[in-house]
Amino acid sequence: MLSVFRSFIRSKFGALFAILFLGIIAGAFIMGDITSGKFGNGSMFGGASAAKAKGQSLSQGEFQDRVQRVFENARRSNPGLQISDFFAQGGAAQVFDQLVASLTLRAFADDQGVHISKRLVDAQIAQIPAFQDAAGNFSNDNFRALLARERLTEQALRDDISREILQRQLLAPIGLGARPSETLVLPYASLLLEARQGTVAAIPAVAFLDDKNPTDAQLADYYKKNSARFTIPEQRQIRYAVVDSARFVQAANPTDADISAYYNQNKATYAARQSRTVEQLVLPTQAGAKAIADQVKGGKSLADAARGAGLAVSTLADQSREALAASASKTVADAAWAAKQGELVGPVRGSLGWLLLRVTAVNETAARPIAAVRGEIVEKLRVQKEKQLLTDFTGKLEDQIADGGTFEEVVKDNGLTLETSPALLSTGKQVKDQTYLPTPDIQPLLAPVFAMSADDDAQLVPIVADKRYALVAPGQITAAAPPPLAEVKQLVLAQYKLNAGNLKAKALAEQIQAKLAKGGSLADAIAQAGVKLPAPQQLGGRRADIMRGEQRPPAEVAILFSMAANTVKTLPIGQDRGYFVVQLNKIERGDAKDQPQLLAQVRDQLGEVIGQEYGQQFERAVEKELKVTRNPNAVAQVRQALSATNSGDQ
Repeated sequence: MLSVFRSFIRSKFGALFAILFLGIIAGAFIMGDITSGKFGNGSMFGGASAAKAKGQSLSQGEFQDRVQRVFENARRSNPGLQISDFFAQGGAAQVFDQLVASLTLRAFADDQGVHISKRLVDAQIAQIPAFQDAAGNFSNDNFRALLARERLTEQALRDDISREILQRQLLAPIGLGARPSETLVLPYASLLLEARQGTVAAIPAVAFLDDKNPTDAQLADYYKKNSARFTIPEQRQIRYAVVDSARFVQAANPTDADISAYYNQNKATYAARQSRTVEQLVLPTQAGAKAIADQVKGGKSLADAARGAGLAVSTLADQSREALAASASKTVADAAWAAKQGELVGPVRGSLGWLLLRVTAVNETAARPIAAVRGEIVEKLRVQKEKQLLTDFTGKLEDQIADGGTFEEVVKDNGLTLETSPALLSTGKQVKDQTYLPTPDIQPLLAPVFAMSADDDAQLVPIVADKRYALVAPGQITAAAPPPLAEVKQLVLAQYKLNAGNLKAKALAEQIQAKLAKGGSLADAIAQAGVKLPAPQQLGGRRADIMRGEQRPPAEVAILFSMAANTVKTLPIGQDRGYFVVQLNKIERGDAKDQPQLLAQVRDQLGEVIGQEYGQQFERAVEKELKVTRNPNAVAQVRQALSATNSGDQ
């Protein structure tokens, strides 16, 4: 309901950059979604300063590396993202602003004597899942391996985490307690209850299509000016070599010695054992337990006697002596094992009070000799050994890659089969064969390979965890580009005509808009247009319902809420498909004064927005006070450098 307010502070990349520091490091790099990255200091600008703040400086190289890192992180969730799109949406500028804000606060903290201790950073690192072992404990081996794989120094990681903690400590208190006044909350809450009704008419471009074809020169000129509309996204071949656990089937078969050793190590599992099912009633006092026991001895069942006292019996099914001792106590387990089936035992002192026990079943399991369980043991050992051999082999491949082995060398040295996919889009589709579907082996490789740079080391990617892996690397990369006109001439011709029809639809929409400004109904204007057009529709509703959650209402409905009463607007349908004419007919004002729950939600939402604004204003004030200087060409230089180094992403 309140997503309308979220849009005040969130852009397409807003969430990404709001967590630039720990969010990028601990979120993208650390949280296990590590695929590739150029995090070194090889920027062409070296140590030139992008910004300075009272003894602190942001180098152009650091800025460039961070933009590259953020872009790669964004590509992991959207493999089709191009570097040009990233820049067009303000990616580099937002990274720059965030880095300068961090630099400013770090200088301010130093000036005020505020420092982040090594112990605090250590604690933050220890909590990062990618640095933990299977038991959830910090693993120094994992820590070092991941830093080496990403070519990131420990100090650089620590600096990033320190800056994130510093920002959190300095800015979080500023926004605490930000509470908008009732006079501010009520109008915003009431806006959500406002309802609007309007008439919408579509004027489709197809109603104006011309049968006459353009000349070749006209078509070529149109194609040149609109080449971006026909651009084919980046295509990549995927080079891969599959490693399957089936490779180790023979080697994983256990020997007789293995089977005997396993049986002897687990004799308790195969030995004869007795288990019991026990009814249990826990009471707080010994006297109360004795009173219930007397009722049972008098003929009542334990369950009925407990029910009469407002209690309930619990059943512990198929318990071994050891399990019962662990859940209750050794005394309770000894008492239960001393009793016969059906016999009441107790009161017995337990950890939670006084217990009454009744053994309802005694189950005897005979010992199982090795011959009886041989097949079970063989299968268990085979699976374990097969998994271990696969783990050892894939670890060997990763070590060879880390030691400088090329993709081809590692594949050849280990007897793998190198395969190459056709040129694919990031979706797995082929441009020239729309019927093509990626194989089950290729599908999991798409996102990792499209996130890699052309010169990245090969990576091991799971196809089926613990069963099937692929060593992958990008093959030929075809940069995003429009195809030759001859290959798409019919498509361009159709779009040319649609564009011409769209211009006529726009002209008619503007004529109708001007006519309605003098009075009249949209339905009458459409009927008198001289062209067969769809009948207008009545649309509208409450703002809160139309903009609920994260959903986006249709543009022709959303525009109703930005129009003045009794006005008419035109709106492109999009993709040269025509125009809408929208006439606002009715506004019903909302009033939230009697809806305390809605007022509370809006108050919290606005409080969050105001708190963030306070933090931003504080950052700006500190930047002004410390006389922070910015290199005005920093963003442009980084865009130029990364556009060249990511030439396959344009």
